[in-house]
Order: sequence, then C-alpha cells, then structure tokens
Amino acid sequence: MTQLAGADAIVALDPLFARLAVDAGHHLWGLTHLTVREKAFVCLTADLCHPHLDTPLAMHVEMALTHGVEPEAIRELYRHLAPYVGYPILVSAFQRLSELGLPPARNTGPLAPAPPDGALARTVADLERLDRGLAVFTEDQMAQRWARPHMSVRERAIACLVVDVFYQTLGESLRLHAELARGAGATDETLRDLLRGVAEFGLPRAWAAARALGLGGDVPQ
Repeated sequence: MTQLAGADAIVALDPLFARLAVDAGHHLWGLTHLTVREKAFVCLTADLCHPHLDTPLAMHVEMALTHGVEPEAIRELYRHLAPYVGYPILVSAFQRLSELGLPPARNTGPLAPAPPDGALARTVADLERLDRGLAVFTEDQMAQRWARPHMSVRERAIACLVVDVFYQTLGESLRLHAELARGAGATDETLRDLLRGVAEFGLPRAWAAARALGLGGDVPQ
C-alpha cells in the first residue's frame, strides 16, 4: 500500500470524509480556553493513544511545528508521557519522529529528579497503602518528569488528562491531573474546552470524562 501523508492523503481516500475531518479539526482549533501549544499537545497525545495510526501523527507533528511548538517540546511531551501510555509505544513514536526529520534532541544531559510535592506526593502516599513497590516506581517516574524544562506543569497535566480520557482512567488519575491543571491556572472552562477538543477523537469517552469531572450545570456558550 502506498504511504500517504497530510490532508491531501485523506482527500484521496475519501473526499466526503475529508470534509468532515476538516470541520472537526476546525472545532478544536476554534476553542478559546486552550493555548495553541495545548491544542497541539492534545493532538500529539491522542496519536500516542492510537499508536497504530501513522498518518495523523505526521500531520500533527507538522501542524505543531507550524504553530511554533519547538521540536524539543515535542520530544519532551513524548518523554513525559512514557509511563502514562507505555515505554514501548514511545520507542516507536521516537523512531517516527526521526523518520519525519525532527531535529536531534538538544537536551541530552543527566536527569535531575525533583521529589514530588503537593498532589503528586499525596498520590504516592496513597499508593503506599496499596502497594509499596508500585508507590516507589510511581514516585521515581514522577520525580523524573514533572519539573523538567520545555513544558509547563499545566501543559503536562493537560496531556495526562487526554490520556485519562482515552484510557477512561476516570478515578484517581483523572482527579490528580485535573487538580494539577487547576493548580497551574486551568479553570473549569479550560477543562470543558479540553473535553470538547478530545471529543474529536471519541465522543463517548469525552462524555464519560465530563461526568467524572463534575462539569455539569449551566455552561456558558
């Protein structure tokens, strides 16, 4: 099968579907309570949750770069999400970045872990009561990524919320990442826009997450 990439590839496959897809994409980019970088990270994270879909990844990497997202920020997103979507998935994703011509990593120095605090530390303490070994691994993974450069805590939390929606981890994980996002400046409207954007990738999952986050009531239009 010939490999296709970009919007022209979708038109070649099915012109009517291409128009539907463009409309859905415009919906995400028209949301007002997410930054341009956050919208790009939503798309790139969605690709990792559907790692068998190659064409969208190429499109979204190009789109992120076009909107000013630095190559190192894309790499940092991938590093951050490794324990959330799975390290093996990220090996393939980094290989694809290389194939797409993304510049080599600039940040190649040693890791500088920062002990989790606040909500992250409370999560580790809760896990201690369930399984100490799992808590130790979780603490180590959190220490290696939440304080790193190239992405803000809010951006990292939003990316993790996308994973929660895709994987329907709508309990402790969703609440933790929503708390972290809010602590870094996100509002209920930010979270509503996030779910509205993720709806492009699966309506039923977005509905369930909206209910789990308690985002009901009168919603401004």
